Amino acid sequence: MLSEGEAVDSIEPYRHDAGPVGVLLCHGFTGSPASLRPWAEQLAGLGYSVELPRLPGHGTTWQDLNVTGWPDWYRRVERSLLDLAERCEQVVVAGLSMGGCLALRLAQEHGPLVQGLVLVNPVVTSADKRLLALPLLRLLRPSAAGLSGDIAMPGQDERAYDRTPLQALWSQTKLWQLVRRDLAMITQPLLLYRSADDHVVDATSAPVILSGVSSTDVAEVVLRRSYHVATLDYDAPEIFSGAAAFVDRVTSKRNRGLPR
Repeated sequence: MLSEGEAVDSIEPYRHDAGPVGVLLCHGFTGSPASLRPWAEQLAGLGYSVELPRLPGHGTTWQDLNVTGWPDWYRRVERSLLDLAERCEQVVVAGLSMGGCLALRLAQEHGPLVQGLVLVNPVVTSADKRLLALPLLRLLRPSAAGLSGDIAMPGQDERAYDRTPLQALWSQTKLWQLVRRDLAMITQPLLLYRSADDHVVDATSAPVILSGVSSTDVAEVVLRRSYHVATLDYDAPEIFSGAAAFVDRVTSKRNRGLPR
């Protein structure tokens, strides 16, 4: 378990300057860098330069999140990508849940800067019919019950909100639409991890992504022991080791300087 000081620190942005290969990690909606901090530290330990920003409106109160929208979150990860690209020869972008959606958008808009994508339970759509009421519901009530803490392993804390701000959620669905529209623009190698038992993101997003991208180097790994926040769950070691091997492969020296 984290001490109080460690818990506070875990929601803060994380940065590590090291080798010529950089990895950008994007956390999810209502979450915080805590959900990806062990992954960030593992990558840093392997000699990668790492950026794990905290998205605007996150890590404080859900009310703060409700006055932000997807352009704010996207601009934050975009700044991190451009910063890494200035310092590193190659960059891989990874994301959890909505962070995966942001990662896809970065690849769509900054293709040459993104060498590969690692997505963990990414979301770009949902079969939840309750979302049809969002355009009106967001005007009538500020929040709904949260969906945080979907982790099978006891004792883990993603440091997320216990309420879901509806105005911000509605904005997220607008990002989904843009990313789905432009999926064919994705040509980068893609590694997608999907939990078989996920109580936050339903099974509709993964097939939409996998069938929509133009990438020829694509792999899907099904996680059998973890729920939504798999980066803090039983399968985290598998994700970390598999992602590290993927990053090493797509950024290997023999590929540097060659067209994709």
